[in-house]
Amino acid sequence: MASGDQMAEIGEPGDMEEVNEAQGLEDGSSLISTMERNGKTQPDSPVKEKKLGMMKQFRERMKQVGERSPLASNSNESKDRPYSDQGGDSIDPEVTSLTHPLPPTHSPSLSAGSPVASPLKSPGEFFQRKEGEESAEISPPSQKKHSRTHSDSSTIGDSLLKKGASIRRSLRLVGNKKDKTLKQEPLQSVTEIRVEEKREREEKREREESVEIKESYILPEIPLTPLSVMQINELIKTEVLEEAHLNLLSLRQEFQREREECMEEASPMELAKKEKDLSILYRAMQEKVKEIVRNSNSLPSCNKELLMHVARVIQEEETREAEPGGVVGLGDWRGAWREAVSKGVEATLKRVHLDRPEQNASWLAIHLGLLGKAIVEDLEKVKGELQGSYPPSFNVFSTYMSCYHGAVSQHLNTLQQQVTDLKDYYALLDWIINCYESEKIMSSPSLRPEMEAEKIGLSLEEGFLDQLKGKYCMRAKEDMRASLDKILELENEDIWIKKQAPETDDEHFLNSDIHMDIWTKVKSNAVNSKRIDVNLEMRVVCSCLEELQQFPKRFETKLTYCCNSVENPSLWADYQITYINTFTALKEHMEGYRESCPTQVDHLSREVDGLVHRLAQGLEGQFKNDVRPYLRRMMTRKWLSTDEDFQQLYSRTEKLTHRCSQMRPPNVQTFLSRLHYYVVKEYVSQLMKNNYSCKNRKHDKAATKMRAQWDKLKDLFVEMTAHDWLHPVGDHLSNIIGETNKRDIKNHLKLFVADYPDISKKHLSAVLYFRGLMRGRERQVILQRLTELKRELGTAGNIGDNRRALFSDMQVTVTNTDCLADMPFFCLLLPDS
Repeated sequence: MASGDQMAEIGEPGDMEEVNEAQGLEDGSSLISTMERNGKTQPDSPVKEKKLGMMKQFRERMKQVGERSPLASNSNESKDRPYSDQGGDSIDPEVTSLTHPLPPTHSPSLSAGSPVASPLKSPGEFFQRKEGEESAEISPPSQKKHSRTHSDSSTIGDSLLKKGASIRRSLRLVGNKKDKTLKQEPLQSVTEIRVEEKREREEKREREESVEIKESYILPEIPLTPLSVMQINELIKTEVLEEAHLNLLSLRQEFQREREECMEEASPMELAKKEKDLSILYRAMQEKVKEIVRNSNSLPSCNKELLMHVARVIQEEETREAEPGGVVGLGDWRGAWREAVSKGVEATLKRVHLDRPEQNASWLAIHLGLLGKAIVEDLEKVKGELQGSYPPSFNVFSTYMSCYHGAVSQHLNTLQQQVTDLKDYYALLDWIINCYESEKIMSSPSLRPEMEAEKIGLSLEEGFLDQLKGKYCMRAKEDMRASLDKILELENEDIWIKKQAPETDDEHFLNSDIHMDIWTKVKSNAVNSKRIDVNLEMRVVCSCLEELQQFPKRFETKLTYCCNSVENPSLWADYQITYINTFTALKEHMEGYRESCPTQVDHLSREVDGLVHRLAQGLEGQFKNDVRPYLRRMMTRKWLSTDEDFQQLYSRTEKLTHRCSQMRPPNVQTFLSRLHYYVVKEYVSQLMKNNYSCKNRKHDKAATKMRAQWDKLKDLFVEMTAHDWLHPVGDHLSNIIGETNKRDIKNHLKLFVADYPDISKKHLSAVLYFRGLMRGRERQVILQRLTELKRELGTAGNIGDNRRALFSDMQVTVTNTDCLADMPFFCLLLPDS
């Protein structure tokens, strides 16, 4: 064996690097791999380096190499098992099968006084071989002799290259018992060894992971004398928890013994100092345990042994909790573990990327997607790795799950304070209600079967969801108002300011997209809300309808203000028809929500009906103003002599009816019926003004003209109006006016009164005045016959059927001749002379 000084010189780290560099990758790797395989601890452990030192560590391993070599099995210094039994890498079967060592070979050329030893005895003497020596084949002493000189101890440091080569060559020597000839057998290549080592390490790790940590354990022997406080603290810092904890227990027992011994022998100051040191170390140990647990999910999977030590420390401290000498105020170790798990979970959530709202409009949706992914990945690691690093009593998966519920709930509460937009409220509610408990996150197939036994609900504060839904509804209402304002702004910019003509749809009706924009907005809010909660859908729709109730009046005000400058009557009429169609369609869309929001739909319907009625009145009023001058000249001398006024009336009426063909049902029928009624009433009303009386048999010409004009008006409205009961009035009046024999006029009254029971004696007197029958017995007889007919029909005391009220809406201008209408009939029975 080499001397201690020699081994110290060999064990310098710098020398080790020189060996690797000089000998090449194969030589260096083989040497280092041999050392690592035979080592009891990892060579890169900083604690072992500090505890044993690099030189001592190298010395012991080189000793093991020599002791485990089958070529040194007969050495007096070697007392261990053969190398193959020590757990190292396998050597050639011929080498491991040797049961008798080779006899020592003595060099005949050794100088006097030199120690006689075989070069195969120990690894220390392997390093004394010269670089030029050949070891491929060694002959017995009788066949071949070698001249050797004992190298001085200084030659050990001359060349580490020689020593590494000697070890490699020596390990490749094989013996043949029959012919006593040693032959060289090829070793495995470095690459093959590394692949094999890697596979063995992976298989070992898989075996370790598959082994469940048992609940019970055997505590290693507690040292009688603990390490110093600084040493224990260093072990804690470097996470050598098992050794640190055993020394802590030893220090604790030492403190207990000293306190139980005679107090006069122990200094109170020393006891207080030791108690303080013990408290500091225990707190450091607990903080280190919490730090490891916090970061356990971000550490590599080889962390299993460290977590096992954490669990054993916690278990041991729980069993010793009632023993004297414990640290006051340290708290529950299992509780500290749970707190560390919770802090680690919170740290995981905080690491998820989160943009600011001003940076990205979809900041919350993106963050929630990443958050769900991080939760699943973390719990998969808990299930696959961390769960197997603890005894069953720790309920690792359940603890992590509970911590995630709490941490996520707190995280969501923080997020909702930053939410202002409707889409972000929706994203948050949808993630909580639909995503968190779904297969996307907590019910993920990768988390089964552990997840099936767990409660997967969030630990939200009481009322949190209701508060969030309330904010969602309020924001939906505000968003609805903003959308309606935007609609008004766009309509003004695109249509009203530019005086743009409205568009027509596929059915050739005047159309605006306002109703579709509004309906789409309400519908999208309803559909999105329904995905979250059916009750929320109803609340959101009601909120939108409440805001929509104010829109018809706001729209009317804006329309009137912006379109005052429209000088084209046709364009203004098109606008009115367009918005009659638009708001009628909007009302029909909103009827679909009557079942869920009946009150709001009723209020909106009334507002829409009011707007449609006012728009129709505006259209009708515009027409009335347009035709009023022409109507006033009906039933006059000019009218009788020319058709100009009637043509103007007919032309404007025809244009309006044609324009109304672009109005959607049922509004078009209602409007044209009102228009028809107005034209008929105003046309007939001109007879009631007593502006003209036909003389000299001009009543025939007037009757003929009236019949012709009436036929044109009737043809204009016949297919558009529901007031077909107005058609006969023109024929009845033409018959009375055109009757040649005054006495036969009363024969036309029966059908007249049957069709229009609201006609009065004043109305008939006005017709007779226009006919030229201003006074006389025949006139009174006709009026008397009207009274009798009305009595017979039961309409003497009223205006008749209110649904067919025509004459009751007409004012009659009273003339001096009308005073005779009230004179008793017997007073008028005088001779014609």
